[in-house]
Amino acid sequence: MPPPGGSLRILPAGATVPSLFAASLLTASLLLPWQGQWLCAAAVIIVLGVPHGALDVEIGRTLLRHRVGWVWFPLFATPYLMLVAAVLGAWRLAPEPILAAFLAVSVWHFGTEESEGAHELSVLALGGLPVALPVVVQPVATARVLSAISGVPLAEAPAWLLWPSLAWVPLAVLWACRTLMWGPRRALLLPLLQCVGFVALPPLTAFALYFVSVHAPSHTAALIRHPTRAPRVHNTVSAWRLSTPTTILTVLIGAALLPFGAGEPAVRLVGMTLQLLAALTLPHVLLEVWLTGHERTQALTTQPRPVPCAAR
Repeated sequence: MPPPGGSLRILPAGATVPSLFAASLLTASLLLPWQGQWLCAAAVIIVLGVPHGALDVEIGRTLLRHRVGWVWFPLFATPYLMLVAAVLGAWRLAPEPILAAFLAVSVWHFGTEESEGAHELSVLALGGLPVALPVVVQPVATARVLSAISGVPLAEAPAWLLWPSLAWVPLAVLWACRTLMWGPRRALLLPLLQCVGFVALPPLTAFALYFVSVHAPSHTAALIRHPTRAPRVHNTVSAWRLSTPTTILTVLIGAALLPFGAGEPAVRLVGMTLQLLAALTLPHVLLEVWLTGHERTQALTTQPRPVPCAAR
């Protein structure tokens, strides 16, 4: 449904300001060497992208505070951080399998967020766009980013990633044709702009712009609309305000881990940023899955049962 007033919104609600800021900084960074571009992209992801996940703490507060009082925070944060630590440790033990798992989960997570629970084809088409398209159109440049994340030397995109990415292309075309025929056609506008970005911009720059202009605002807007998950998150301003303490804590954790990275400063910052992003994604996604299942179960159990007709 179009927004009230008949206007056509392309970006998610609340995305205008972060998108303009990110687009300005990332465009200016194209004048810099690749190291400068990477530093700017990492900064954009940290400052404008991480806060959407930090709102998980508000969900934990809603779930636990009325039951256990002030201990809700350690009760929520302890298992959350244990999962983060487990993923960070797994990066050291099996970097390439963890990279593959992270990308697969990202496709599903991006797709379910951007398609808002639509058909599975929409999930694959929209979720695969920021992962598969840069592999197809810029395999060597994308491999450099993947090397920074995993620490595995990659001269080009590995076969386990290249072939699924190529298989994504006909799925995306099929989704576009299906949308053209059965609509709504306006749903093609934002993916088309994303395609232009991933073709024209360096992969990391394009991903940073996507992450803070599309994915993070989509998640935040959905949380604002939700009636029960985080009642204190009622608009974009409250979302930024409430996410700030946890975002600062996340940045401090990343800063403490940064000296343990490898490579020159830009590579180390990007690698640690995206490794930590992957580590945060696991509890973030598991919480979303649990909430969705729990809410579905509650909806089924609270439905009124039909009253049997009295025998005549």
